[in-house]
Amino acid sequence: MTDRRQGRDQNTAWMAAEQWRERARRARPSRGMSGPRMILTWLLFGAMMIVGTLIGLVFLVIGWLMLPFLRHRMKKRMERMRADQAQDLGGATYREGRAREHQARQSRAGERDVLEGDYEVKDDER
Repeated sequence: MTDRRQGRDQNTAWMAAEQWRERARRARPSRGMSGPRMILTWLLFGAMMIVGTLIGLVFLVIGWLMLPFLRHRMKKRMERMRADQAQDLGGATYREGRAREHQARQSRAGERDVLEGDYEVKDDER
């Protein structure tokens, strides 16, 4: 029996395991959490949950209050876009712009450019 114990004392792995056990024994609390400390922890956790919920509600209300302003801004932007589009469709500038674009497309046909859905079949040169 003493031979086994001497072998364990000289084995470095066994000594390291013993040291780990001793450290774990020291690090482990001797008893559980006390009652008042646990109650205080739960109260602190509950207070943090309430504060977090209140902050979330404040941001929600701020978002709801901003919605009418955002809607007004988007409505103005849509009105401006519709007015620009109506001016382009109704005015002569739209027709002149289309004529210039058509001429430019014809002049580029010799260069064999392909733009925005205008496709041209190229001959195979083999």
